[in-house]
Amino acid sequence: MSEIKLETGKKEAPSQKSYFQKWAGQMKCSVEAPKAGFILVSFIGGFLGILAVAYICIQAQLFAFFAPLGASAVLVYGAPAAPFSQPRNLIAGHVLSAFVGVIVYNILGFNYFSVALAVGLAIVVMLGTRTVHPPAGATALIGVVSSNGNFLWPIVPVAAGALIILVVALIVNNFDNNRSYPVYWY
Repeated sequence: MSEIKLETGKKEAPSQKSYFQKWAGQMKCSVEAPKAGFILVSFIGGFLGILAVAYICIQAQLFAFFAPLGASAVLVYGAPAAPFSQPRNLIAGHVLSAFVGVIVYNILGFNYFSVALAVGLAIVVMLGTRTVHPPAGATALIGVVSSNGNFLWPIVPVAAGALIILVVALIVNNFDNNRSYPVYWY
């Protein structure tokens, strides 16, 4: 099958790149720098969302759960239109991955194999349910490392933390007239 080259407008046969040639990428980054207002709203969202989560996690001594929610904050407040940032992905990605981590821990315990298996299975589950949220891979990992196999862990702190991030996103991301959150719910 031939493809049309953007530079010339002519049809050309697809080139066969070697394995290492693919590492070079296909194009230069074309992402524009965001405007100051967008950056300010992203900062406010990230600050308030993590402030609320941090307060609750510190009070409940759930220190390990900061990392995935910090990464979620970057997506939800910094790239609110991205598919990975939508409520379905944020909530379901974290909760499903948390259950994967707890289940793997209950079957295999805590070891290097169970940690890797939990992350791999979380990717499979998120892809299969169309709920990919990259920070949730860390949630599966923490499910093995810190949940102690407790089946309530995916609800508190995981779902609760993700819901806090979501509520702040709904409020803050819609302050700016140039952005609207969410793009879709499900």
